[in-house]
Amino acid sequence: MAVRSELLRLRMSIDNMDAALVHLLAERFKITQQVGVLKAKHGMPPADPAREAQQIARLRSLAVEAKLDPEFAEKFLGFVVAEVVRHHQALAGPADGPTAAEPDRTR
Repeated sequence: MAVRSELLRLRMSIDNMDAALVHLLAERFKITQQVGVLKAKHGMPPADPAREAQQIARLRSLAVEAKLDPEFAEKFLGFVVAEVVRHHQALAGPADGPTAAEPDRTR
């Protein structure tokens, strides 16, 4: 029975961490949405490869410090950045379509 209660305790910790991760990602995406609106408003490209490279290097370093596999950290960031860029592209819209400043109200 001690094993079951320890397993339950550990799983509850995992569930709490998962909830925290989801909330942190939601907050991150709120901020990146603001970045996307700003970029769209000023005609800036959705992706910023130089910034992405800096972030990858920074995250890999943080991962090493935290004893987390830096390859995993890079893959995770790559997934997040790809989603952010997709959102920014949607905000930019087609060249002659609505922008974030002028939302498409036909939907």
